[in-house]
Amino acid sequence: MFKMALYIVTLPIVIYALEAIKIEQIFKQGRVLQIRIAFLLISFSLDYLFVNFLYDFALQMNFR
Repeated sequence: MFKMALYIVTLPIVIYALEAIKIEQIFKQGRVLQIRIAFLLISFSLDYLFVNFLYDFALQMNFR
């Protein structure tokens, strides 16, 4: 349950950070749907990595 709460809290932070990168320059002109799908996939992937890092870090701090 704690991990799910971390996902909900950190997803907006990851999306906010990704908005600083101009991902649309990588894609061809007029590929709006593909850009949005890629943005979502990248956001979820980074959120997964970020949450697992925070969760593992919290576990390590509690057991030492």
